[in-house]
Amino acid sequence: MDTSLLSKLWDMTGFAHFELGSLVMIGVGGLLIYLAIAKKFEPLLLIPIGFGAILSNIPVAGISGPEGLLGQLYSVGVETGVFPLLIFMGVGAHTDFSALIANPPTLLLGAAAQFGIFTTLIGALAMNVIPGLEFSITDAAAIGIIGGADGPTAIFLASRLSPDLLGAIAVAAYSYMALVPIIQPPIMRALTTEAERSVVMQQLRAVSRLERILFPFTVLLLVVVLLPSASPLIGMLVFGNLLKESGVVDRLTKSTQNEIINTVTIFLGLAVGSKLHAEEFLTAETIGILSIGLVAFAVGTAAGVLMGKAMHRLTSGKVNPLIGAAGVSAVPMAARVVNKVGLESNHHNHLLMHAMGPNVAGVIGSAVAAGFLLAVLG
Repeated sequence: MDTSLLSKLWDMTGFAHFELGSLVMIGVGGLLIYLAIAKKFEPLLLIPIGFGAILSNIPVAGISGPEGLLGQLYSVGVETGVFPLLIFMGVGAHTDFSALIANPPTLLLGAAAQFGIFTTLIGALAMNVIPGLEFSITDAAAIGIIGGADGPTAIFLASRLSPDLLGAIAVAAYSYMALVPIIQPPIMRALTTEAERSVVMQQLRAVSRLERILFPFTVLLLVVVLLPSASPLIGMLVFGNLLKESGVVDRLTKSTQNEIINTVTIFLGLAVGSKLHAEEFLTAETIGILSIGLVAFAVGTAAGVLMGKAMHRLTSGKVNPLIGAAGVSAVPMAARVVNKVGLESNHHNHLLMHAMGPNVAGVIGSAVAAGFLLAVLG
């Protein structure tokens, strides 16, 4: 048989082109899918991201290249910022801001939790002293947003400031969001006393329909006046919420809560997975991002709890400092964790609704922080 024909046949197979790095990244994709299915860690996004990582590391296929399906999804939805913005619209349609409206001071808890973003920005720059690491100020800003525990915001900012690091930043952001029940409780217990964790907060006042309808406009007006660069994220968030609270567009609300956000989530996950190439992901920078991302999340949680302790003292013990931990943007998981830890200290201590105030404030806070970084560095 003609040896040239055998050579062509061999060249057509995957065996001829597989490299160790590609096999490792296929394994990483499989690990993400395993964590999503077996451990239920953010399955809605880790499954598409993991499968996208597997597809993007198949040699010769070209599915993640500029002309491939995943490459096209990335170009259309991530580079333009469309997918994260549509996700924010869906989040707004799912979110009830009543707890924040009823107790506006909890906005401070959401703001305090964003401290992790700026601490991590400085930390990422400091890591440049380590051989093999070289983060620019824009890289550091994109990495720092991991501390907000807000996946869509992290993807939105990284696509603008540091697209080469998008894959690692997205994986870190969603991984730590998924690990909220593991990471947060030890920090919360270490920074509070048993007596503080046992504080039972007063029932929140009822919020009128008019207040809920006016809230999106109020938030948008403040953003437009103070920080217009944050208006894309905040605008889509409050638009989705307005659809829900108006009560007259049920079809649009249901589509936003279900079909639209579900479809975009699939496409976003696959597009992010397309950036998990071996040559881009298996680097010292990725290890640095995963490490500093964990620090970012821990600092954000701690800052929220410490602000909660300050409010506890200023209100003569009326505020349970645990709710400060919900200031990170992992909605509603962080609020549920706060409720769980509170119940451990007092079986009558139901903190879920109180924690939702800082939790949704954290969503707004992370978007504002991203807008600020984009305005300064973009």
